[in-house]
Amino acid sequence: MDSTATAPSQGTKATQWQIDPAHSAAHFSVRHLMISNVRGEFTNISGSALFDPSDLSKSSVEVTIEAASLSTREPQRDQHLRSGDFFDVEKYPTLTFRSTRVEPRGQEFFKLTGELTIHGVTKEATFDMEGPTPTVKDPWGNVRAGVTGSTKINRKEFGLVWNAVTEGGGIMVGDEVKITIEAELIQKAAAA
Repeated sequence: MDSTATAPSQGTKATQWQIDPAHSAAHFSVRHLMISNVRGEFTNISGSALFDPSDLSKSSVEVTIEAASLSTREPQRDQHLRSGDFFDVEKYPTLTFRSTRVEPRGQEFFKLTGELTIHGVTKEATFDMEGPTPTVKDPWGNVRAGVTGSTKINRKEFGLVWNAVTEGGGIMVGDEVKITIEAELIQKAAAA
């Protein structure tokens, strides 16, 4: 952290932020064959946040994730996940989250509740959030801060129901999915 770092809560004016897609991602983890976790990420994430330091409950977040940007580092599995058996990216090209409630939980933590839409199904989800970090001015005059959020969902509640039974009677894919979003937020420098 350099000397230009400041706490994001300084001041009382609400500020608008954009998610920096080059430095943000949505990660997921799900059980495979009931013995290990498969991890992956969506690499194309965008959105905005309104941060009101004087009243956190007036803050809001909107996130859009391109479904086809998923990667588990295994091309055949990625192709299957993009197919109609799972995300059906041709029919449902994006996953979205729109906050409806922000609740402070201590100095650097808050709960972010909102409408999560996956595979055309919208359900309420609550993310446990950490941040925002102290702000830093980058070499181009932009102000940046980071946030991390995590939640767990049941994939079947979002219409992702494909599965297979193994020879031993177990299942191929677990129902619980852990989601972590790591976002770098940016305020563009004023035009000169």
